[in-house]
Amino acid sequence: MTSFASQKKTKVIFFGDSITQAGVQAGGYIVRIDSICKLEGAGDKYEFIGAGIGGNKVYDLYLRMESDVLAKNPDVVIIYIGVNDVWHKSTSGTGTDADKFEKFYQAIIDKLKAKNIKVILSTPAAIGEKTDFSNPQDGDMNEYSNIIRRIASKNNLPLVDLRKTFLEHDLKNNPENKDRGILTTDRVHLNANGNQLVADAMWRVIKNL
Repeated sequence: MTSFASQKKTKVIFFGDSITQAGVQAGGYIVRIDSICKLEGAGDKYEFIGAGIGGNKVYDLYLRMESDVLAKNPDVVIIYIGVNDVWHKSTSGTGTDADKFEKFYQAIIDKLKAKNIKVILSTPAAIGEKTDFSNPQDGDMNEYSNIIRRIASKNNLPLVDLRKTFLEHDLKNNPENKDRGILTTDRVHLNANGNQLVADAMWRVIKNL
């Protein structure tokens, strides 16, 4: 006898900071992923949930994993963190040292893997959109992105390399070398084009899992 029970939706949680918090608002990247998914006829296969809190750094994610992620029994978690770990070093002296960043990041992955949750990593996109590496935080942003690339490779996990994607887009579309306005509103948070770029990049990886 054939069963016609409806297929359980794949629950995807986006785990991050204010960029992800804004992702669930109108025009945000998570809303856009949901729209693309429906346009491609996969709306009945996925459920998308934002778990972003403004100002969060990697250890904030680690501390709220239980309530904001594990308790919701996701099938897939996308970790999108790093901007505040870098940015807060200069704004308030409370960033995250590179070695601690790597340890907390790996600890989050270990907890998710222990529950058989699929994990997708993402590099932080930008703190400033100048393309000649003259944004003040470019050095750290590149270092922390490299840490995430290394973690992805070591754990054999898919990576959405937004750092690379944003730079490539800005090289083509930012001839005046402006520090904002191409993909971000304020050097960090996404404008409509930025949200679309993130949505497209993440959806490509999600649907190929």
